[in-house]
Amino acid sequence: MKLPMSWLKEFVTIDASLDELCRRLTMAGLGGRGASIRFAPTFEGVFIAKVLRVERHPNADRLNLCEVDAGAAGHFKVVCGAPNARAGMTAALAKVGARLAAGAHGQGTGKLEHALPLQAAVIRGVQSEGMLCSEMELGLSDDHQGILELPSDASAGDDLATYLQMADTVLDIAITPNRGDCLSILGLAREIAALFGVRLQTTRPRPIRPAPRRLRWRTTARVC
Repeated sequence: MKLPMSWLKEFVTIDASLDELCRRLTMAGLGGRGASIRFAPTFEGVFIAKVLRVERHPNADRLNLCEVDAGAAGHFKVVCGAPNARAGMTAALAKVGARLAAGAHGQGTGKLEHALPLQAAVIRGVQSEGMLCSEMELGLSDDHQGILELPSDASAGDDLATYLQMADTVLDIAITPNRGDCLSILGLAREIAALFGVRLQTTRPRPIRPAPRRLRWRTTARVC
């Protein structure tokens, strides 16, 4: 059973280290000691940005010049060749100095510490002050058909890795056959709340009310 710590925090708050959590789970018969996987962002220096304007590149038919707003991070002009770039969309902007583990074209080393900082580039006579990234360039998937489109309610200027909650720790817990009550995130959160003597934070599900039945009136035609 995989238990992301970010999901656990939605149900229970504990003031204990990861080692102490694993120790108590082990003492409760749930093998969790040492079975943890730490996930880290595959990029840094990437921000949420709003695309304000998209114009044709003056010297290239297949390139666009995008004006983007990255909130407190500033306004930038970026050369982009993605077919889905349009004004009004919310995208991922890698500023100059950003590092991408997957590389600018998805062919990096895969390790963030080995990634070279992104530099400003002059593309067909126009300077690009960053890069609008695809999922492949961010190391999220193999999709490179277009730039990553984020929900419209994402705040411009926020760090993308923080917004996506990429830094996380996942516990791999061995559930024995007699503990079927722990085969869910809520079940594990309930067990951890009991082990630490804290309150379980949950909401009651709303009952589903059946829709009112519609009465059908039967009419009888009288034949004379």
